[in-house]
Amino acid sequence: MSHASRPTAPGTRPQGITPGEANEEQAAARYVREMFSGIAGRYDFLNHLLSFQMDRHWRRVVARQFRGRLAQPGARVLDLCCGTADLALALSQQEIRRGHAQFFCTDFSHPMLTRALEKLRQRSLPPLVAEADALHLPFPDDAFDVVVCSFGFRNLANYRAGLTEIRRVLRPGGEVGILEFSEPRALLRPFYSFYFHHILPRVGEWISGVKGSYSYLPGSVDRFPAPEELVAWMGDLSFTEPRARRLTGGIVTLYLGTKSLA
Repeated sequence: MSHASRPTAPGTRPQGITPGEANEEQAAARYVREMFSGIAGRYDFLNHLLSFQMDRHWRRVVARQFRGRLAQPGARVLDLCCGTADLALALSQQEIRRGHAQFFCTDFSHPMLTRALEKLRQRSLPPLVAEADALHLPFPDDAFDVVVCSFGFRNLANYRAGLTEIRRVLRPGGEVGILEFSEPRALLRPFYSFYFHHILPRVGEWISGVKGSYSYLPGSVDRFPAPEELVAWMGDLSFTEPRARRLTGGIVTLYLGTKSLA
């Protein structure tokens, strides 16, 4: 389904969540938390397998984007919806001077955070993690120089509220980077769509053993705002220089912006 032919959801709406029902956003968030908690044990393996290892490359692109920020003494970085902390680890490898940056990780799935802690400790990174909903972060205003999120933002129950919360915890002049799946350009579109909607869900559910887990993925991407729309929302919320950087023919998009100084 093309972006031009379908309405944009206000946030993720898994199958079975009825628009307008009581506690709609809470029901959507609960579904997502339970689903990701169920696949945590196979999450890394499936990410690498189903993306043909491209997820590693995409996270390295994000990390390089913020290399200058990471070189600043005392830089504080938040990996939002961190999963198993692969993006935080990629960022740590881009530090020019080790120890200059502090990396914080949040996710609302306890099994995911448990695995994130294990990986951070293996890399000798301080385990600065918090089990928290991305719409209600346990941090004060103006707490971070960089907020990044890889393949988690589309799972939020309210996208505008997510952007607002990111803006709240960013320091003036701080930067955001959101990496998400998107609809690829014309040549790739039919091949990608067939793989994404027919092959990936079957393989993912077979390996994870969790029914519905990987059929949720293409549906959530289909309903996610088009890059132009999300960039416009960022502008509405006073992010300066909001922009979208398409990667790998548009299969994924990196959304970038800066919190205004005013």
